[in-house]
Amino acid sequence: MNLASITGFFLCFVIILSGVATNGGLSTLGTFIHFPSMLVTFGGAFLAVLAACDSFRDYFDGLKSFPEALKKKEEQVLDIPEQIFEMSNLARKEGLLALEEKSSEIKDEFMKKGIMLVVDGTDPELVKDIMETEMIHKSERNRVKISFWEDLGAFAPAWGMVGTLIGLINMMRSIGGDTASIGAGMSLALITTLYGSVLANWVCAPIVRKMKKNDENEMLSMELTIEGILSIQAGENPRVINEKMKAFFVGGTIYDKVEENGEN
Repeated sequence: MNLASITGFFLCFVIILSGVATNGGLSTLGTFIHFPSMLVTFGGAFLAVLAACDSFRDYFDGLKSFPEALKKKEEQVLDIPEQIFEMSNLARKEGLLALEEKSSEIKDEFMKKGIMLVVDGTDPELVKDIMETEMIHKSERNRVKISFWEDLGAFAPAWGMVGTLIGLINMMRSIGGDTASIGAGMSLALITTLYGSVLANWVCAPIVRKMKKNDENEMLSMELTIEGILSIQAGENPRVINEKMKAFFVGGTIYDKVEENGEN
């Protein structure tokens, strides 16, 4: 898990609580919990996202993607060059069929599929087409999940404003009458705006940023995998394959470990 992201989410919550406590004391926290406001803001925002989705599956996939945004994808990218380097050495020494046994140790299903295609003697162009097609579909699925949080971040402040308007209308109708209902209307009017802003800026915006970065890293890892597997299938020198892997990164400093293993 990405500890920086988790820490950031937690500290944002602490900042909100601190802001409330320093202005009115901890005893006022209860006044910021208003269920009609939650219903209008959160219910309206999430249902508006549902209306914008193409299917229930897209909607629930978006909901379930929250934990994915808190996971690190960068480390997976850094592991691929070493795995490719090891398999290229094995294929050069013992042949492509030796990779079948090695594939059982691979956790990445995308890489394992590519290795098995090579072991089965699939034409290189077909291997490339199959893997690139899967990469495109994976990117599309990621885009749908990202769109869920982008839409939620856009709808939340708008539904907060809807709640504000409802509260103001009720307040205006109560002027000159029951003063208690005026306070209730003002509460709905102001808290819904707060809820919408918090949901958009505390949750949605960071999640979108993390998911876009994770998508970039995932696509990079798949590109590395495709290039590495095709190079292994072509029987290229492991050192040449290693240099190809370096071309995907700036500087190539992350390959020190790979190069050390290659020298042993």
